[in-house]
Amino acid sequence: MRKRRNQSGSRIERTPIAVGSPFLPAAFSGFRIAHISDLHNTQFGEKNRRLLELLAEMKPDMIAVTGDLLDSRRTEPEIAVQFVSNAVKLAPVYYVPGNHESRIAVYEETEAALAQAGAAVLRNRQILLKRGAARISVLGLEDPGFIAETEDAEVRRKRVDFQLKDMIADSAGTYTILLSHRPELFPVYGENRIDLSLCGHAHGGQIRLPGLGGIIAPNQGLFPQYTSGLYQRDRAAMIVSRGLGNSLFPFRLNNPPEVVEVRLERRVPASGHADDK
Repeated sequence: MRKRRNQSGSRIERTPIAVGSPFLPAAFSGFRIAHISDLHNTQFGEKNRRLLELLAEMKPDMIAVTGDLLDSRRTEPEIAVQFVSNAVKLAPVYYVPGNHESRIAVYEETEAALAQAGAAVLRNRQILLKRGAARISVLGLEDPGFIAETEDAEVRRKRVDFQLKDMIADSAGTYTILLSHRPELFPVYGENRIDLSLCGHAHGGQIRLPGLGGIIAPNQGLFPQYTSGLYQRDRAAMIVSRGLGNSLFPFRLNNPPEVVEVRLERRVPASGHADDK
């Protein structure tokens, strides 16, 4: 077993991002999401005290965990389970596994423990959040690594497209948030009219250079397109977290660990017309 990583002295950046949509129900305007990704068994202080304190300061309505909570090279499930058991005291936790979870022999047992600790594990399923008569849908997409670690890009795109169409069939007309580890599949999310996708995986491009952004990311290669922040594609938006931990490559430059503080806002076009979902 490799030694666990304790980043007790590392700064966690709090990154606020507002996402506006005319399709968001008015009752959910101001809804706050703490988005974390790619923790990789890293601990910020004893029992992740500093990370939990930051989450508490945000006062989120939900905590979204978009994969690689664990690390396949340092499989210590107790760290993830302990974090979730404390995080659910702050807000509901919604979790999807990433590619690292797909490689872990004891993942199914770990997933059961995470659910027992209070996380809503969304592997190719959705839930509805309600405020009065208003509702939004939260979907979770299983990482493609659970099917095949290496796969033709077009085959993967078609399979993910099929999975999304199957999940959203019963939620047409509902504002939809997708939790998925993989930002490189954003075009597929947009084609399926996902309003907001929350992703990780890219680690911010690992090394960020002024004017260039991230240098390299898994499944995107050199000078990747999606590494950090907000992206827009017609009505679809995607937020990519730079993540909190590291795995094979332990070094970051101009790329501090972050928690993204997402705020949903209902924004009606200048014409004053919007679907009242």
